[in-house]
Amino acid sequence: MNEADDHWIARARDGDAVAFRRLVEPHTRRLYGLCARITRDTALAEDAVQEALFNAWRHLPTFDGRAVFRTWLHRIAVNAALEQLRRRGRQGTGAGNVQCDDDFLEELGDDQPGPDREAMGVEIKRQTELQLEHMSPIERTAFVMRHHEGHSLEEIALVLSMNTNACKQAIFRAVRKLRVALLPLR
Repeated sequence: MNEADDHWIARARDGDAVAFRRLVEPHTRRLYGLCARITRDTALAEDAVQEALFNAWRHLPTFDGRAVFRTWLHRIAVNAALEQLRRRGRQGTGAGNVQCDDDFLEELGDDQPGPDREAMGVEIKRQTELQLEHMSPIERTAFVMRHHEGHSLEEIALVLSMNTNACKQAIFRAVRKLRVALLPLR
């Protein structure tokens, strides 16, 4: 944890809402991206981020500094996103559309792709989105945290409350599913 985080955490623990906002604001965009990729629904992602921030505020006194604040906050967000999926499953509503500004697929390729490459990119994105929909929440979360967010296996395992080997297996299964789906596009 860095000194700036220590300062804002101490003030936020004393009930300073402005300090809490300064503490979490640098993380909110990434939290939304993470939740959007897990839930595959913009409304659920927004709800998950709100719930995560509320829970972080409520549970800040229990933050003991053993983990980096960002990792602690991401764990709360992942749990909130997974809870949103559980609620949606109980309510029986379908998934909505998700729009992530920083989608990694949009960053692939040339600056000025030709029509054939552009069409291929659209199809790759469509197939990837379809496969993410069919992954289990744990596979999707582990994959997103590793390949979209760049977290280490240890961080992902900590956030998902699993051992590192189980985390590796979840990511492996997700990658294998994507590979199989994208193979015909080669």
